Amino acid sequence: MSTAAPAAGAATAGGVRVREIAAGQSLRPFVDFAWTVNGRDPNWVPPLRLALEPVLDRKKHPFHQHADVAYFAAERNGVMAGRIAAVVNHQYNDFHGEKTGTFGFFECHDDPEAATALLDAAAEWLRARGMHRVMGPFNFSTNDEFSSPGILVDGFDTPPTVMMSHNPPYYGRLLEGAGWTKAKDLVAYWIPSNQVPERVQAGMKRLAKRMGATIRSLRMKDLKAEVARVQEVYNAAWSRNWGFVPMTEAEFAHMASELKPVVNPELCLLAETPEGEPIGFLLALPDLNRALKHLPDGRLFPYGIPTGLAKFLWHKRKINTLRILTLGMKPGLQASGLGTAVYMRGLEVAAKNGYVAGEASWILEDNHEMCTAMDKLGARQYKRYRIFERPL
Repeated sequence: MSTAAPAAGAATAGGVRVREIAAGQSLRPFVDFAWTVNGRDPNWVPPLRLALEPVLDRKKHPFHQHADVAYFAAERNGVMAGRIAAVVNHQYNDFHGEKTGTFGFFECHDDPEAATALLDAAAEWLRARGMHRVMGPFNFSTNDEFSSPGILVDGFDTPPTVMMSHNPPYYGRLLEGAGWTKAKDLVAYWIPSNQVPERVQAGMKRLAKRMGATIRSLRMKDLKAEVARVQEVYNAAWSRNWGFVPMTEAEFAHMASELKPVVNPELCLLAETPEGEPIGFLLALPDLNRALKHLPDGRLFPYGIPTGLAKFLWHKRKINTLRILTLGMKPGLQASGLGTAVYMRGLEVAAKNGYVAGEASWILEDNHEMCTAMDKLGARQYKRYRIFERPL
């Protein structure tokens, strides 16, 4: 880290000043700045403000119960030039035995000086709290995703799917120019068809039957118990994954509450043993970004009038693509083939519900088993996101 970097509040030689947004101070400029950077990009999908603002609110989102967060803004000649959040996720560090900080919600003009000043301010804040390394972006973590981790470095020609991120092509250059290096790449695959060869379907069904497993959709009438089953699978299945953090009950309850209005329970699958033990889980969502892109200001109720909501509901009816967010099996079953059987069942259910194609994301670049399975399905890797790091 550059020892010459100015502290937050001091100006660089070029006139960039970074200030920490004090607790209790309005985050509206922080939120609005995303439109300043991305508003003219035809492939950017504006975030829904009523979903984003509670995520940033330290008093409302359960992530803040186990994390410390600071928000920074960079200004050039009094005009905002960038923003960033610095995060100490105690849940992550306790689980991994590390002292790693993260940054997120990064937005910046093509201004290397402003970008470096922002990243340095976040790094200084984290170092002052005993962190030895910083990675990012995470928004806020691999669990509490408002949008996916990483900087988009390939695949700028198409819009992101729901809960995936999009940024200007120069972001990777800004990070590299500031001295950051690659920590890990995440990839997204496009599945061009919901059709699975009958012989593959039959083989997967035979496999599930031989293992004594049943694959069923989520029971919304028993949602509390179902959420507990999903949490059991999630915290076991991903425990050895890079970047994993166990989700708390509060976080799972919050996630269930957020997803309940938009989830199609048929697209949420649980694999169980004959005794009813949950051993696998798949979650797919309709690609709501196809409707959200028609809300350029990110508001459902502009000026108190539900015109945005009406637009959203109208376009939501036409959605025929989805995103497969999550597929996991408990330890010992990852290589059993049952995960592929769950995936096949997911595509079968998607076809019955009118979904013709979709995205599988995000997948670690070195998850060779999943990447190979995607290739066999005829999916193509079409987006790549990069998580950067630097020592402190």
